[in-house]
Amino acid sequence: MKQLVILSGKGGTGKTSLAAAFADLAENKVLADVDVDASNLGLILSPKPQEEHRFMGGQIAVIDHDDCISCNICEEVCRFDAISHDDEGTYLVDGIACDGCKACVYACPVNAIHMEEQHAGFWYRSETPYGTLFHAHLRPAQENSGRLVTLVKQEARLHALDYGEAYVIVDGPPGIGCPVISAVSGADLATLVVEPTVSGVHDLERVLETTEHFRVPSAVVINKADINEEKAAEIRAFCEARGIPLAGEIPFDTIVTDAMVQGLPVTRYAPETKVSAAMRQIWARVRGLLERKGEDS
Repeated sequence: MKQLVILSGKGGTGKTSLAAAFADLAENKVLADVDVDASNLGLILSPKPQEEHRFMGGQIAVIDHDDCISCNICEEVCRFDAISHDDEGTYLVDGIACDGCKACVYACPVNAIHMEEQHAGFWYRSETPYGTLFHAHLRPAQENSGRLVTLVKQEARLHALDYGEAYVIVDGPPGIGCPVISAVSGADLATLVVEPTVSGVHDLERVLETTEHFRVPSAVVINKADINEEKAAEIRAFCEARGIPLAGEIPFDTIVTDAMVQGLPVTRYAPETKVSAAMRQIWARVRGLLERKGEDS
């Protein structure tokens, strides 16, 4: 079983459109959308949830008003201004501002404060026309998205092992933060989607630093490659100089947006277009890289 993660140095490069195409083209696979802060692969794959699980995130302080003596110490020691009191001397905790540092717990002279886990979101196992999808939703202003990414990916991996699937295809989060690190960990190959823009090479360099740090081999896909030939050539030259495989190039076509509006991968919505042909070629090359890695292991 091989894990493929699809990444981009920033959002909006077409990463999820490519992930949806791979979901349509690949056989014997499990799918995972680990962009838990803005999960949208499900908008294309029409998932029907089979399981729903609560995800408990970081802890917040809770004040027991029966024991509180209104000494104001907790408010004074809170570095995040998360504790305040009303005119009647009732002390309250702002759950968004609370960082879970426990300074107030340790400072309270009457042990009137304790920590409780927050309900931070949900994760799901769903069935789609393209296979089983694991995905999640993190509630606004909640932390621990990296931990939720790891959980979703692990559930997908275990499902693939249980059912003998060949691939886990992971639609990763954009950027280079903690969720991306969690998504990259344990992957056999990262497919990096980049656009031929002024910041294209810079965005590519950022995410490459992450994959190379964790020793995950990468392949590059240039999306909308024909909108700026000069920048596309710059990305090709960068990949050649770094010895990074170029998995393929996707031409610009508004049919991709039309497919998303209809809730379908473009390879299913418009299979005869140049865009779909390019994505089929890219999947064939990516699959070859995954199989080659298995032979080298």
